Amino acid sequence: MDTRRFLVDAESDGQRLDMFIARQSGDSLSRSRAQGLIADGVVSVDGTVVTAAKRRLVAGESVAFVEPPPLDADPLPEAIPLTIVYEDADLVVVDKPAGLVVHPGAGNWTGTLVNALLHHCGDSLSGVGGVKRPGIVHRLDKETSGLLVVAKSDIAHRGLAEQFAAHGKDGRLVRAYLAVVWGTPVRKVGTIATSLGRSTTDRVKRAVVPEGRSDARHAVTRYRVEAISTLDDGIAALVECTLETGRTHQIRVHMAHVGHPLVGDNVYGAGFRTKVERLEPAAAAVVRAFERQALHAHRLGFVHPVTGEALDFHSPLPADMRELCAALDVFLPE
Repeated sequence: MDTRRFLVDAESDGQRLDMFIARQSGDSLSRSRAQGLIADGVVSVDGTVVTAAKRRLVAGESVAFVEPPPLDADPLPEAIPLTIVYEDADLVVVDKPAGLVVHPGAGNWTGTLVNALLHHCGDSLSGVGGVKRPGIVHRLDKETSGLLVVAKSDIAHRGLAEQFAAHGKDGRLVRAYLAVVWGTPVRKVGTIATSLGRSTTDRVKRAVVPEGRSDARHAVTRYRVEAISTLDDGIAALVECTLETGRTHQIRVHMAHVGHPLVGDNVYGAGFRTKVERLEPAAAAVVRAFERQALHAHRLGFVHPVTGEALDFHSPLPADMRELCAALDVFLPE
């Protein structure tokens, strides 16, 4: 078993130990899995074993833990159709449809991407992610469509997790999304940089929070307006968002923060529902029938963790988002 070490940087100062391990592992270990490792006494800070998951870290400290052996996956294989974009012995890139949950959890113990992958890959999925998440390196929200990479070997899992933990700062990882948003940003190209944390009114939601709050995590989204609606002085726009960090709901929160929530996002854009009334009946009917946030992971680039080859994948807008753009007269770029 390998020992992994991470240095606590200034951004992670004051963070809980369990949260730090989960995030630095690039989601290859869940927070609950990290808590289990801490309780088992295999985590140390500056050489001293720590068994309290809530222990707050200080910048400059060194965190080390023993990489746990792969665990058996509880989910059962299910013959769920998958769109495979790329596959080799070490990894598989999937174009996930909207509505498909990535891994089993409360209320979604079956019918997930993990169940489909277990059927497709058999015993070849990496087990580093722990029970219920074999091979999963990163996630997309249930209602977000698009590209996602899954590890089939443990070496690929560790290599991909390292790239996701770096959040693209070293140029290896690229994640870009297409979103249909309400209104048109005044600046056609821009960067949104804030701290994100849990909402004080709803624990499921994320929100822009003060930088000094204990759960605040720096988040950066770069955006570019790709197309503008010809209706009602630009009632909507197609925007490409590129992530420099990977926080939960980051694009949805950031676009709502600047006044342009995603069409169909009833969590962060509920106040914009009245805009539908300004549309012609046919267009309004399409928007009302669009029952998810208009977000699609259309580009995923990374360095193959085994071969070292730079890979770059693109996925076209799915049919439901093309229909939405057509209804809003957002003309897609050629």
